[in-house]
Amino acid sequence: MIATAVRATVAGGRGALVVVPDHRDVDRVAAAMAAALPAGHPVVTLRADLGPAERYRRFLAVARGHADVVVGTRAAVFAPVARLGLVVLWDDGDDLHAEPRAPYPHARDVAVLRSSQERAGLLLGGLAPSTDAEALARSGWARPLLLPRPEIRALAPLVRPSGSDWDAEHDPAARSARLPSLAVRTARTALAAGHPVLFQVPRRGYQPSLVCGSCRRQARCPACHGPLGRPAPGRAPTCRWCGRPAAAWSCPGCAETELRASVVGDRRTAEELGRAFPGVTVRTSGRDGVLATVPAAPALVIATPGAEPVVAGAGGYGAVVLLDGWALLGRPDLRAGEETLRRWANAAGLALPGPAGGRVVVIADEGLAVVQALVRWDPAGFVAREADERAELGFPPAARIAAVDGPAATVAALLDAARLPAVAEVLGPVDLPGEADEAGQRERVLIRVPRKHGGELADALRAARGVLDARRAGAGLRVRFDPSPLG
Repeated sequence: MIATAVRATVAGGRGALVVVPDHRDVDRVAAAMAAALPAGHPVVTLRADLGPAERYRRFLAVARGHADVVVGTRAAVFAPVARLGLVVLWDDGDDLHAEPRAPYPHARDVAVLRSSQERAGLLLGGLAPSTDAEALARSGWARPLLLPRPEIRALAPLVRPSGSDWDAEHDPAARSARLPSLAVRTARTALAAGHPVLFQVPRRGYQPSLVCGSCRRQARCPACHGPLGRPAPGRAPTCRWCGRPAAAWSCPGCAETELRASVVGDRRTAEELGRAFPGVTVRTSGRDGVLATVPAAPALVIATPGAEPVVAGAGGYGAVVLLDGWALLGRPDLRAGEETLRRWANAAGLALPGPAGGRVVVIADEGLAVVQALVRWDPAGFVAREADERAELGFPPAARIAAVDGPAATVAALLDAARLPAVAEVLGPVDLPGEADEAGQRERVLIRVPRKHGGELADALRAARGVLDARRAGAGLRVRFDPSPLG
């Protein structure tokens, strides 16, 4: 789809810029470009792993007009493409598009500005839209492009949640087991048909979180009170903050010495699935190594969100099992539901279409709105409902929120120096847990304004920050707009 849009743009004598989340996506889109564009047409790829010298050479090739098609990750959104006619941003809700360093630009915001200033088309694509893209459509600045329902039913896999009433009648553990019988049956059917099976696991590691075996109190390090986890089988519990082992741990509440896992990571999941499916190849894709593709042969693929490999060729997974839905939905984050649906849809989209046998099992309560949106394959409907609820509560994207973090005295000085809009609402300050430094406890203040006053708020905070910098009193201060996560 992207290659087709770029080919049409190039045929009209203008350049194109495609921004995708990671280097695997860059390789896939660049390969599609090579097949779609005329032979010999230059396509420049910009990735962080190229190294500074090679990146600069390619940047100069674009700046001098030697190439008019650029594909890259978030920094590529600044590439000086001549006669820019199209900007494509894929999966704009992915946090890889957000720059973690000041001034924290988001690739979507830069793409919107470039599209407007250079009178170029803009395509925001993805298997699940973001609420920010929904806001652009509601403002009239953009228009939604959605497939008709008959085509969606022909392309989407069949999705079933675990723990339905029917499943509970036939399997009493369907609502409590981590791997219910529905998931096992679906995986075995796909393997028997000669297809690989994908298991998405939200957490990395072996047992990243441990609790007391008796009272279920979270196990914490005796030295620094950080959370304990087990990095590998047979290893002693280790603090995730300071790295100290805690072999002689005992619960301060009940004196119990036994520990159990409250969260299971991808490595432990691979170990369990290897025993449940003897003789089947098990592959993992995550922090220890991300796979770009897997063969179209029977195998179990365990991956963390964002690291799911594509099945080689034109095939897909026979089954996708989305484990531990509670771990994604239970995060204290404003975007938890939206982000969960995006991660689920990206994994489920790698399955074969439903008519070809593609099946998805989501381990979550079927009554949840986000689960029903996946079952119906209606991410746009869920995002529209999410946007309505946020607008009622005054949350982004209906409002703009500036988060001001820093030492208490510095935050107070910034607020005193800022000439905030009359409609601004100041929330806080509150302490940031675990972020005390030599300057003292760090605090956060949230400043909220209606979306149309966002520019006024930005100007006021920039001017106030300049005053503090002139006084050399702005050390440790950080100002971000609509930060994610916003718990």
